[in-house]
Amino acid sequence: MSTHAKRERLLLADLLEAQGPAAPTLCEGWQTRDLAAHVVVRERRADAAGGLVIKQLAARLERVQAEFAAKPYEELIQLIRTGPPRFSPFSLKQVDEASNAVEFYVHTEDVRRAAPDWTPRELDPVFADALWSRLERTARLVGRKAPTGLVLRRPDGRTVVAHRGTPVVTVTGEPSELLMFVYGRQEVADVALDGDKDAIATLHESKRLGL
Repeated sequence: MSTHAKRERLLLADLLEAQGPAAPTLCEGWQTRDLAAHVVVRERRADAAGGLVIKQLAARLERVQAEFAAKPYEELIQLIRTGPPRFSPFSLKQVDEASNAVEFYVHTEDVRRAAPDWTPRELDPVFADALWSRLERTARLVGRKAPTGLVLRRPDGRTVVAHRGTPVVTVTGEPSELLMFVYGRQEVADVALDGDKDAIATLHESKRLGL
């Protein structure tokens, strides 16, 4: 049975293929080739992917990612589409779903929303609820560096506290849009912000959101 992560993986691969290797993304300094290399290295080179969270490994990650970015673009797309090798933890269905459903959704939107003529993508309610469940579990992690108090709210009123502090800003939107906001894509997230005017401006411009 297909999972959200598998579906988003294939959508991302198809989109990267359609856009070509030199299309813009929302990831600063990255074109589609760089984003594709990032996805492949994260899944296939654990020795380098640790640089995503460990500063001492950042130089190695940069070097390995540059090596992969130099590979034929079609090869990178195929590696994404076929998924991680058997020895990778990501090959386990549960790990893949927990680690990649959000990862691939956000990166798909990084490509989609970098285009000037992008249009909103309607998600099915089951996937939206899955994204919300992930937000509930990780809100304090992704919001820990927020410069203000931060509350995330769905249109139906369900809320989660991402950062305790004052003044408080409440961000309201669909789970997918809240994810884009807390992952540092504030400029393209379709959300409404309520709270102190200066706090809203500070939060909206913050470069400290996300992992």
